[in-house]
Amino acid sequence: MLLPTTPLDRLLGDKTAKSLAKHLELVTVADLLQHYPRRYSSRGELTSINEIPIGEAATLIADVVDVNERRMKGKAGSILEVKITDGKGFVTATFFNQAWRKQKLTPGTRGLWAGKIGSFNGKLQLSHPDYALFNDEIEDEVAKAWAELPIPIYPATSTCTTWMIQRSMRIILDQLPELDDEIPAELIEAEGLLPLTKAIKLVHQPNNLNEAQAAIKTLKFHEAFMLQATLIKTRLETKHQHSSVREAKAKGILESFDKALPFELTEKQVLIGNEIAKDMASGHPMNRLLQGEVGSGKTLVAVRAMITVAESQGQSALLAPTEVLASQHYQSIQKTLGESLAKELGLTLLTGQMSQPERKSAMLAIVSGKAKIIVGTHALFAEKVEFFDLGLIVIDEQHRFGVEQREALRLKGKTAPHVLTMTATPIPRTLAVTVFGDLDISILDQLPKGRQAITSHVVTDSQPALVARVWQRIAEEVANGRQAFVVCPRIDDSDDHKELLDPESEHESKRPLAAAVSVAKSLQANPYLKDLRIGLLHGKQSSETKAEVMASFANKELDVLVSTTVIEVGVDVPNATTMVILDADRFGVSQLHQLRGRVGRGGLPGLCLLLTSAEEDSPAMERVKAVAATNDGFKLSEIDLELRREGDVLGSTQSGGKSSLKLLRVLRDQELIQKVREQVQAIYDQDPTLEKHPGLANALLAQDKANGDFLTKS
Repeated sequence: MLLPTTPLDRLLGDKTAKSLAKHLELVTVADLLQHYPRRYSSRGELTSINEIPIGEAATLIADVVDVNERRMKGKAGSILEVKITDGKGFVTATFFNQAWRKQKLTPGTRGLWAGKIGSFNGKLQLSHPDYALFNDEIEDEVAKAWAELPIPIYPATSTCTTWMIQRSMRIILDQLPELDDEIPAELIEAEGLLPLTKAIKLVHQPNNLNEAQAAIKTLKFHEAFMLQATLIKTRLETKHQHSSVREAKAKGILESFDKALPFELTEKQVLIGNEIAKDMASGHPMNRLLQGEVGSGKTLVAVRAMITVAESQGQSALLAPTEVLASQHYQSIQKTLGESLAKELGLTLLTGQMSQPERKSAMLAIVSGKAKIIVGTHALFAEKVEFFDLGLIVIDEQHRFGVEQREALRLKGKTAPHVLTMTATPIPRTLAVTVFGDLDISILDQLPKGRQAITSHVVTDSQPALVARVWQRIAEEVANGRQAFVVCPRIDDSDDHKELLDPESEHESKRPLAAAVSVAKSLQANPYLKDLRIGLLHGKQSSETKAEVMASFANKELDVLVSTTVIEVGVDVPNATTMVILDADRFGVSQLHQLRGRVGRGGLPGLCLLLTSAEEDSPAMERVKAVAATNDGFKLSEIDLELRREGDVLGSTQSGGKSSLKLLRVLRDQELIQKVREQVQAIYDQDPTLEKHPGLANALLAQDKANGDFLTKS
């Protein structure tokens, strides 16, 4: 019997299954069935070619206008150029040494075309597209229905086309059994939903658009229902767990620490500190998300929590995503605590690149309990790392770690440790409640006194005078005793960089993206910067080199640091006031905001210059301009969410890009999500063990095993 977990290679043949797995990460029946169409077309519809961004894969319906074969210049072989149109714009499909195709690609022929839109000599081009021509030999009585029948257009690639997916889907749907519905029958009726099996079939094979919309409505409700059921289940399970009580002592270490601070805590830092203290004294494990604007003082909040745990002889582990950030945190905490208190609390660093003697010494301090505060990377997950009494886990930039990794660290505690998750990536409240509904949420949106705003400007390649002024501006800042960052999207010219190429000359039609290695060399020769001390930092360097470079920059031994995004989070150099981001359009909204937050941290005004070659009205330019227009991270996060999607909210990655939310969109569908949350909560209130809702119980069990599948066998 066909099951959701059945591998596709048992049903589709090895070649097709491998292609789906390699290019679209579709491995099982459930994966394929949940690969929903991104839109529907009809054979009578022409797609707008002019709206397809250059460089993106596209599937379009278009007519052949003209066919021309010519010899390649200076090379053996020929090029077949097929001019196609959507009625408004034109694109040329080019085929090399395939003149035989002109027998069927005659003017007036209509079909589906798939490939990446490029540009050559100022004209749109599809190189070696895949295509499927429509059959004109149709009986008159079915011609109209045939022309109007919705064609599902799937997210696809040039080698894994939408019609390959269509064929595969037909094979699976022909064998699909009835599926159990996790949604109670009375709720299905009240909401006007389709049975799950029917919805799955109609979303892929609708007879008309009304059927497709009804299927989408049902499947979207299923996503919202299972998302909320999972979050509420997790939250209830946490409340039944026990954890050691962690409390600060009167006139103890925390009180002395607060009094010794050279500044006052902000109101929000005090408020959130009290929330954390209450959580850790409750006897149940804290599971709190701390959102904070760049530079709002999240780490200080975490340090105060770690001191509280230390006062009860417990240990805290701060988990950072990179060695650079772990070292920065270690140094920052050491400075915050002071030499005496850091030694008293056994502040310890543990990373994978440490020498064997250093690593052995750190692990001994951890297992003996001497180390009360431990800062580390993924090395903390290692089986050999044992804790004496792990009471608190602080996770910095949670989206960099998978669910399984965080669980591995949590299991190192004798009792369930408290967990404080920090992120400097502002998350819209709606998304936070929805995606992290199993966490309590604290928002630190108050900057410390004296923090200056960062001014941002967009500079385009078409403004050479302004580009020159960028480097002059850096020189002026350095002359005033300040420092600057220059951020590049690539490390060096050997990085993968697939730009649009002239198929005959093989020369790039666009300049390559800025690479840190070559930019650092070129700046040495820049007339404004030639006498400055310029450093280089990127991910291919050894841990020792990276640490040395960052230390040199922090100690003002370097004036300018050319870097990749390794400085995106956590790097704190108060004397750095200026940042130049090259090819800024190649970064996401959130990433640009994070990078910008590395400057203006020392009470001096910050300046961020965003250099771009993006077209004026393009989405890329809109993204860059949005960042330049505001320093409000929460406002930017909503823009980012719309562009980037919500990330894998239930899976192991929890990062942007591939989303486990297939049809649901958190901002667009927030009313539905909130309504469904109330409905799911009511089910749990009336039936905590789900004995009366076996469909939901089985779906949650299947999801635990299959990481996100909501399809269960009958």
